[in-house]
Amino acid sequence: MSRRAFAVAALSSLVTAGEAEAGGVGAAPLRRPRALVEMRGMWLATVSNRDWPSLPGLSAATQRRELIAHLDRAAACGLNTVIFQVRPTADALWPSPYEPWAECLTGVQGRNPGWDPLGTAVTEAHARGLELHAWFNPLRIALHADPGRLVAAHPARRNPGWVVAHAGRLYYNPGLPEVRSFVRDAMLDAVRRYPVDAVHFDDYFYPYPVPGQTFDDGRAYDTYGGAFTSRAAWRRDNIDRLVRDTAAGIRQVRSGTRFGISPFGVWRNKASDSRGSDTQALQAYDDLYADTRKWVRENWIDYVCPQLYWHIGHAPADYAELVPWWAQVAKGSGTQLYIGEALYRAGDPAQPAAWQKPAELSRHLTLARSHAEVRGHVFFAAADVAADRVGAMKRVIADHYTGPAVPPR
Repeated sequence: MSRRAFAVAALSSLVTAGEAEAGGVGAAPLRRPRALVEMRGMWLATVSNRDWPSLPGLSAATQRRELIAHLDRAAACGLNTVIFQVRPTADALWPSPYEPWAECLTGVQGRNPGWDPLGTAVTEAHARGLELHAWFNPLRIALHADPGRLVAAHPARRNPGWVVAHAGRLYYNPGLPEVRSFVRDAMLDAVRRYPVDAVHFDDYFYPYPVPGQTFDDGRAYDTYGGAFTSRAAWRRDNIDRLVRDTAAGIRQVRSGTRFGISPFGVWRNKASDSRGSDTQALQAYDDLYADTRKWVRENWIDYVCPQLYWHIGHAPADYAELVPWWAQVAKGSGTQLYIGEALYRAGDPAQPAAWQKPAELSRHLTLARSHAEVRGHVFFAAADVAADRVGAMKRVIADHYTGPAVPPR
């Protein structure tokens, strides 16, 4: 079923139900109800085989069956969007001329898996009435710090000056214009090849801080940072440029494709900035050099999906504090607001008592619906939708997803 057919079917079911309640054929004409429009999404992570494939090295047929099972489950749960990680560690889930085949597929980076996962995902998602958002991690190269473990033709090996080893991992240096240009072109190749509904970035920009570790970009700062008052301001400008240039490239390559980002849930704490949230947490602006509030207010992106991975009442970062804060940021901006939900915490025995209750996530959706700016939710992640340890997803579906919905556009 195409996305248009899915929307028509959803609308028809609502109209039919309304006619039946009014007495069916011959009853007084009713005002036709509109189909519900909201984001109902899930992330499908591939890095380290988090959600899919279940193991590296499976046959192409088995990988395809597993992928389709995730899409079928999303549709069965009443979801309408899958955010599929297609560039987990500077490698690709499509035949890219820029970067090698992803290691998560075969267990060997650069080895052809014998099929096209991204192309298949787009086709099969659309056939189920699902949007497919292509999820890219722009700067992470590897979850280890040894360039020699990368495939010989990897761009990071051909251009060692682009690479920064930090806290046991490898990253591209966003302070270099040639790096920003390369990762933009590598990502846009997928947009050019496939009718993806959106490009999606997650929360990883400059790496999360590690005590005693420094991201070594001094040479790039000396070369390009002279016009800035501090290295922090220069770093934020580098990420701003990456976001703006990616947005412009998407519009040029495929104008109907949207651009969304799911940042860390706290922009700044009020103690640092009067415009910030009443929280005491890591700050995207100061620690990841990501000015997420600016991207929304300036409408550089089509949607923002902050990762509000805390329960209601969590003192350092309360879900009930952050939803209205983000709603105010999004208000009047032209950037749509969705909320990232921590389904993975539900039923995890290591999590606080709130996450042992099946109703916690349902309470999140109830709270968010009191804010008109919140246009839906995205759940992390697909394996947790499948496992649903304490029935939290089942409760969300029963309480909130009893009828169909089409994604916002």
